[in-house]
Amino acid sequence: MSDSFKTGRRGPAYGGRMTPRLDAIGMVASDMAASVTFYRRLGFAFPEGAESLPHAEAELPGGLRLMLDTEETVRSFFPEYQPGKGGGASLALRCDGPAEVDAVYEELVAAGYHGELKPWDAVWGQRYAVVHDPDGNGVDLFAPLPSATE
Repeated sequence: MSDSFKTGRRGPAYGGRMTPRLDAIGMVASDMAASVTFYRRLGFAFPEGAESLPHAEAELPGGLRLMLDTEETVRSFFPEYQPGKGGGASLALRCDGPAEVDAVYEELVAAGYHGELKPWDAVWGQRYAVVHDPDGNGVDLFAPLPSATE
């Protein structure tokens, strides 16, 4: 008698191998224009006119996309949607060096965005800071410290 009943099926029930891969990062924007403006400051190439669209995408290196949807768009297919209070998503953006972490952080804070964590030399070997996008999502800015790459 076989013991295969103890372990169940191997692989998906439809017989093929699943190969999901990360294709896009989706976020909900309470104010599309404010979100597009914020992410453009960080170098995301949203197309002209994206500020007034219900859905906008910026292509990222490697073929990934950052997708923004308005709350109204999400409610069109998920009427029960309630916005979170931030902290539900974060992006980690690698800067060219520690000085760029400081410069980007200062530029964003000077433009009125919330600085959650001022730049500091983290124990794990990075210059590290956190700002919030207009919806309160964290955007981590980091760069290896010179001693961490030597």
